[in-house]
Amino acid sequence: MRSFCSVHTHSTMCDGKNTLAEMARAAWAAGAASFGASGHSHTPIAEDAGGVLPVDMTAYREEVLRLRAEYAGKMDVLLGIELDNCADVTAEGFDYWIGSVHRVRGNDGKSCTVDWSAELLARGCREQFEGNSLMMAEYYYDEVRRMAARRPTILGHIDLITKFNEKLPLFDEEDPRYRAAALDALHEADPAETLLEINTGAMSRGYRRMPYPNLFLLREWRSMGGRIILTADAHSADAIVYGYAQASALAREAGYDRSAVLILTGWEERPLPF
Repeated sequence: MRSFCSVHTHSTMCDGKNTLAEMARAAWAAGAASFGASGHSHTPIAEDAGGVLPVDMTAYREEVLRLRAEYAGKMDVLLGIELDNCADVTAEGFDYWIGSVHRVRGNDGKSCTVDWSAELLARGCREQFEGNSLMMAEYYYDEVRRMAARRPTILGHIDLITKFNEKLPLFDEEDPRYRAAALDALHEADPAETLLEINTGAMSRGYRRMPYPNLFLLREWRSMGGRIILTADAHSADAIVYGYAQASALAREAGYDRSAVLILTGWEERPLPF
C-alpha cells in the first residue's frame, strides 16, 4: 500500500512551474497514494496578480476532475485549495483546504508578505513594527490563531515567518515570548479536525535545511493528540515529494510513527514512508 500523498501542490494555474497534468504524473511516478491540487486562493492584493487562482475557478475545477477520471483506480486525485488569510473566496465545494497565513498586518492595516524575500520581511518589520521582530511574530501568530480557529483540513506551514531565519535570522525561536505566541496559535487548532503539515517546500527552493514546523511545535501537537501529514508544497514536478525522508525523520523525533494520507473518502493514517 502506498503510504504517502502529495496534496500541497501548485501548478501553472497559480505560481507553479508545471501543469496540473505534469504534477499529477510526477506524483504517480513517485509512488503517491493520492495527488491533491491546492492552488493559491485569489486575494485582492495587487502583488498577487498572476500568482493566484482567478475568482472564477471553473477551469481549475474541471482540470482536476478530468485528472481524477484519468487516474481512477490507480491514484486518488483531490480537488483542494490553499486558502490565504487575505482571501476573498471560500473553500466551499472543495475536497479539502489548507489554511495558510502568508501575510501579517500591522496596526496601520497594511499587510507585509512574510515569505517573499528576507529583505521585504525585514523592511516590513522596520516600517510596520518599529523594528520589533517579536512584536511582528506576535501579530503573525495572531493571524495563524484565527486561521486555525476556522478548522482547516490542513494547517499550512504554521511557522512560515521563519522561512529566512536559517540564513538571515530575524527571530530567536528559543525566545519565550516567540514560543508563547506560536503555541497560543497552535492551541487554537482542533486535533480532531485539522492535520498539521510537515512542509518541505522551503527546502526544495533552497531557503531551509529543515522542514516546517519547529520541533517544539510538533512535540506540543503530539501532546495534544494531533496528527500530521507530510507535504512538499511543490511548485514544480521535480519537487513533488521532496524531502519526505527528512520530514519523516523530524516526525519520528517528535514521537510519531505514522502520518495521514488524504484520499477521496477522507484521510487515514499509514506508517511513515521513509
